[in-house]
Amino acid sequence: MAEGVSCNNIGPVILLGPPGAGKGTQAKRIAERYGIPQISTGDILRDNVARGTDLGVKAKAIMGRGELVPDDLVCDMVATRLRSADCERGFILDGFPRTAKQAGWLDAFFEGEIFDKSHGDRCLPIVIRLDVDYNQLVHRLSGRRTCSANGHIYNVYTQPPRVADVCDIDGSALIIRKDDREDVVQERLRVYDVQTRPVAEYYEQKGRLVSVNGDLPMDQVTGQMFWVIEHHSVHAD
Repeated sequence: MAEGVSCNNIGPVILLGPPGAGKGTQAKRIAERYGIPQISTGDILRDNVARGTDLGVKAKAIMGRGELVPDDLVCDMVATRLRSADCERGFILDGFPRTAKQAGWLDAFFEGEIFDKSHGDRCLPIVIRLDVDYNQLVHRLSGRRTCSANGHIYNVYTQPPRVADVCDIDGSALIIRKDDREDVVQERLRVYDVQTRPVAEYYEQKGRLVSVNGDLPMDQVTGQMFWVIEHHSVHAD
């Protein structure tokens, strides 16, 4: 492994990528290999609400009014989570930051935090973006079919059922979820591009964005991820 990166100190890893890019799968593989937690803002929010923390109570009231949880509240929750003991060696952020403003806040947060306490080093995040061809994303998402009985997922392009529209397991009908309709998929990808392109540009300008070819087979994508983590310096000067 490269100097500054070891299994003892992975540091922060940020995964960027559109819906259907495979971020969730790759995040789980990274978490298992290096023994660091996978963290999403959705999980943090649900946990705070479930436990009735001060932040969770505020967030629940806001969501109850049908409003979006504001940045400052989300960032406070993220800060609390990242200071947990299981994050000391590193962690994977999936779905955060979503805006350039959140990315700036995160950099400021890292300036004041020490993740490798044995050496007193601050860690800059490794930012990995999964790049996937647009048509491939549409196929991955709009091609999904879900068993109406057991929830098993197929894909008409890459993993079709033996009989069209019928589950291999129990013969139940396969359905297209609302989120998997092609018009909805295209809108999701458009919104993602508009909202998150500034995040990628933010990290690219700082020379910290590493792109990985997400069109390759899953195991090859994972191999690229591991190589980046183990060869990319994460320590601040």
